[in-house]
Amino acid sequence: MTKADLINLISEKAGITRVKAETVVNTIFDSMVEALMRDDRIEIRGFGSFVNRQYGAYKGRNPRTGEIINVEEKKLPFFKVGKELKEDINNGPKKKEG
Repeated sequence: MTKADLINLISEKAGITRVKAETVVNTIFDSMVEALMRDDRIEIRGFGSFVNRQYGAYKGRNPRTGEIINVEEKKLPFFKVGKELKEDINNGPKKKEG
């Protein structure tokens, strides 16, 4: 599912224009990005949570040249699936083989 698919689905289900649905989706995504930039944890019950993980600095190697480089510390967003979503995915309708 793409962002455009999500916008179209919300537009249809909520009975609103595509422009309004796009505003809703963009507002949600922008709010999530801002929260992660503040190092806030995002928890959506039944779906999962987003949290930043901190990685320390280390020495890496350029695979092309073999040169040793310093990699600075960084934060990366991490998604942890919620129990209910995990159960739904594992117990949901099975796809037919072949």
